[in-house]
Amino acid sequence: MKISTKGRYGLTIMMDLAARYGKGPVPLKSVAERHALSEHYLEQLIAPLRNAGLVRSVRGAYGGYKLAKAPEEISAGDIIRVLEGPISPVEFNEEEDPARRDLWKRIRDAIAKELDSTTLASLINFTHDGNNDNYMFYI
Repeated sequence: MKISTKGRYGLTIMMDLAARYGKGPVPLKSVAERHALSEHYLEQLIAPLRNAGLVRSVRGAYGGYKLAKAPEEISAGDIIRVLEGPISPVEFNEEEDPARRDLWKRIRDAIAKELDSTTLASLINFTHDGNNDNYMFYI
């Protein structure tokens, strides 16, 4: 399964908001500047995240975006599904050979399990020195 820039940048936005959770709204322009990303592209990604109830927008001079729930309550799977669609490494049908179909289902389920068990909180608290119980998964 290959995650496009939509999923990767969407996860970047959400991790940035999670790192600033409880400190007020974050302007999308500042997220774009911190990560050297296009503000226009991030604007396109934030809309489906808002529509899915993962972020809230705040209007006004000190407005921006903030998480709609605590970082512990939002998983990488939530974000990837909103921006990329269903999680599946390949498309398969019921007429396919049962052994291959079972393999694809097990792979799909394993990927979904890892994405769903990885929260924004665990991603922003990850360290490379092994001093926490979080894991980094490469899919």
